[in-house]
Amino acid sequence: MGTYKDLLLYKKSFALAMEIYGVTKQFPKEEIYSLTDQIRRSSRSVNICTIEAYRKRAYPNHFISKLTDVDMENSETQGRLEFSKECNYITIEVCNKLYAQSDEIGRIVQYMINNPGKFGAG
Repeated sequence: MGTYKDLLLYKKSFALAMEIYGVTKQFPKEEIYSLTDQIRRSSRSVNICTIEAYRKRAYPNHFISKLTDVDMENSETQGRLEFSKECNYITIEVCNKLYAQSDEIGRIVQYMINNPGKFGAG
């Protein structure tokens, strides 16, 4: 196995976090310390927690625990996408596109949680 950068979860979560960063540059200034900051943090945390999970893969329970953190952060990102759409900061189309990417990340996380041995855990 290579490094955490070889994980599909890492690649997909990094790409989503960067897309969210780009989209949130258009958010109103009054949201900078709330929604803008929060959605950027949660989307980046998906990626960072993936790295942490990879580093703990020798310990299956720790690996799975970190992956549940990934799942939680991904769910937070989805909730914030909904708020962004309802506040008209992003279009329905942009929301759907980003949400679909987040859903894919969620499926990858669940696969990894259910199959830790395939990722060097244990």
